[in-house]
Amino acid sequence: MQKLSARQRTLADALEFSGFGVHSGAPVTLTLEPAAPDSGYTITRLLDDGRRVGPVPVHFSRVTRTTLCTTIDLGDSVSVATVEHVISALSGMGVDNAHLVLTGAECPILDGSASPFSDAIVAVGLVVQPAPRRYIKIMRQVLVRNNEASAALEPYNGRMLDLEIDFDSRVIGRQRMIFDWTPRKYYEDVSRARTFGFVRDAKILRQAGYALGSSMENSITVHEDRILNPGGLRYEDEFVRHKLLDAVGDLALCGLPIYGRFRSYKGGHALNALVLHGLFASEANYEIVTADQLPAAFDALDDVPEGLNVRSYLRSVG
Repeated sequence: MQKLSARQRTLADALEFSGFGVHSGAPVTLTLEPAAPDSGYTITRLLDDGRRVGPVPVHFSRVTRTTLCTTIDLGDSVSVATVEHVISALSGMGVDNAHLVLTGAECPILDGSASPFSDAIVAVGLVVQPAPRRYIKIMRQVLVRNNEASAALEPYNGRMLDLEIDFDSRVIGRQRMIFDWTPRKYYEDVSRARTFGFVRDAKILRQAGYALGSSMENSITVHEDRILNPGGLRYEDEFVRHKLLDAVGDLALCGLPIYGRFRSYKGGHALNALVLHGLFASEANYEIVTADQLPAAFDALDDVPEGLNVRSYLRSVG
């Protein structure tokens, strides 16, 4: 009998989040809905005139901008920005299929991390679906560079991310995190890491139309050699953990979970998107496999956060 961890999962019920965009400052409501097996992550935007654009796949081929966030083109001159945090939560928590519905042009920033989404997923629970879980298995190294910065996907028996950042800041400096994925580890070690910014950049960013909704309630604010947030950091190395959170979300835009290792040095949204383009440039780089074709020891989906109810019965969605 096939293990439940070898089957796809979706949300047990819909979830709703209201807030505003970190860059636009505009109010927005995001609804996460259960979705059918093999549908992956899809997105629909509700326009002010009552029209619906979508659903379309949340896919790297639709990425139009990677400046400070990841922006997806839905067609008809409609886009949605800052998708990486919510997609990171879905992927990190082991959700295979979900439909995003937005009332605005940017996902809500909430507290600047994936924690509000992850907490809501734990509260609502997941449902096992009657379809095998599929992975993109990395067969050979794919490496992309931009000056000193680099990102790579490599063969590996598991799902590992190895990220290193290096900022000219005493508060941040050089940080590295090696992360072997399970939903529990994502929830405990990654999901609460917030985005961050520098006071010195704030004026320039706002003049360019970015960070209009940014504040210490949704970002770590760095000023010279100090962190201005009254509560300080959630993790000692919260900065690299947030970069890892972003990478989980960006890499999920390939359409299936990646079975392999991702390495990044001084990377970001642009290189994350570029390495996916490199991956699919040749069919020799990857193979699509089911969970049953992976080593028996790979049971990462069984390691879930405390309180997350994964219903073992099957339910048809969509």
